[in-house]
Amino acid sequence: MFRISESAALLGVSADTVRRWVDAGRLAAERDANGHRIISGADLAAFARSQAARDEHGSTSSARNRFRGIVTEVVRDGVMAQVEIAAGPFRVVSLMSRESAEELGLEPGVVAVAVVKSTNVVVEIPSA
Repeated sequence: MFRISESAALLGVSADTVRRWVDAGRLAAERDANGHRIISGADLAAFARSQAARDEHGSTSSARNRFRGIVTEVVRDGVMAQVEIAAGPFRVVSLMSRESAEELGLEPGVVAVAVVKSTNVVVEIPSA
């Protein structure tokens, strides 16, 4: 069971947003013994999955890992560019051709989506 603040942190939104989703019936919650709203892990996971499945740009891709964020740094050399994106609490770094970075207009402050397709993903459980 997760409290509203924990749910918000996991979903990358404010606690007020989670409360509005609960009040609107979009996210199931119940009350604990102290009257605080709590959300089951299964309900939170299902909601997160439904939110992640939405593609606001209508793109079709086999890649399912999409991180929308803001470009924080672009380092270019003669041939390559390193692009850093802050996507919520996550830092995503991409190496691409300098030409691609220039064609996309990637500069600090630009909103971008990092699309990740990987055959190797490490999953960790945070220590308490």
